[in-house]
Amino acid sequence: MSETLPTVLDIEASGFGRGSYPIEVGIARADGSCCAFLIQPQQEWTHWDPKAELLHGISRERLLQEGYPVRQVAQWLNDELSSLGKAYSDSWGYDNTWLSLLFHHAGMLPRFRLEALRILLSEEQQALWSSTKESVIDESDINRHRAGEDARLLQLTYQRTRQLTTR
Repeated sequence: MSETLPTVLDIEASGFGRGSYPIEVGIARADGSCCAFLIQPQQEWTHWDPKAELLHGISRERLLQEGYPVRQVAQWLNDELSSLGKAYSDSWGYDNTWLSLLFHHAGMLPRFRLEALRILLSEEQQALWSSTKESVIDESDINRHRAGEDARLLQLTYQRTRQLTTR
């Protein structure tokens, strides 16, 4: 039984809360491939939480040197996701806020919706989620707290919980 995987989006940010902004966006596609882009901070994006940097390992200097302009990242997301119409996130509240900020500064509208990954999960999947995610982390070489790989981790966890609950 081959099932299409949900397309998952993840965002890493400069910190949490007021003043934070997206620094990396990644997606895991339905075929299991993933891709991510660093984002150049806008001039007014000055908030930087050193604790967040410790998690994702991305310095502000690296963003300035290697990041892509917000408009280019927003266009890439629209190109990738508009035909699907939606992508899923495990941190919808944060990711949707950062996605809105990205598109606002790009002067564009997203041509897709971001939805909460949990709406795809049965009660059984939700009950297994945390332990299954830990197992997937232990078994793989996923680089945690990087947007593309975290999106893939969520996708693999979804897939495993589906397999465990549909036997």
